[in-house]
Amino acid sequence: MLQDPLTLYKLIILYMLNRVTFPLTAAQVSDFILEKEYTSFLTLRQVIGELTDTGMISASSMRNRTQLAITEEGRETLHYFENRVSEAIKKDIDDYLRENEFSLRNEASVQGNYYKSTSGEYEARLVAKDRDITLIDITLSVPDEESASAICDNWQKKNQEIYKFLVRELF
Repeated sequence: MLQDPLTLYKLIILYMLNRVTFPLTAAQVSDFILEKEYTSFLTLRQVIGELTDTGMISASSMRNRTQLAITEEGRETLHYFENRVSEAIKKDIDDYLRENEFSLRNEASVQGNYYKSTSGEYEARLVAKDRDITLIDITLSVPDEESASAICDNWQKKNQEIYKFLVRELF
């Protein structure tokens, strides 16, 4: 076992991020680690912060979600220390990712964000990706922040229906 539990938590996160081809949200990583009771929420936040500060993972925030991705430096570190993560933990991670791949991928690949434009209106930018390929990228201009926020929230729920509708109508 490792001398420093924080190191193990860091390696668990690096292992998780290295096993997927898309970013995971901080909430997805937290859900897994807290469900397995590996550590507490506050410790997990500290570990994610340290991994970000040292450049082993990148974190990008959009609205109320933070997406995490492993960096090349994180991959190199994992390569050298992966043997310090037990096979049982690796199996737990692999099982979790396999069982939840569709929902994890969908949550990470569907993005909705809004901002105030120079004209004073709000623009809602809606994106759906599949393995780094942008399937759809729409920007809607609306008069107020409330509308822009609602559009982004509904995009999360209805993106597949909207994409199918557009494809059906345009082809």
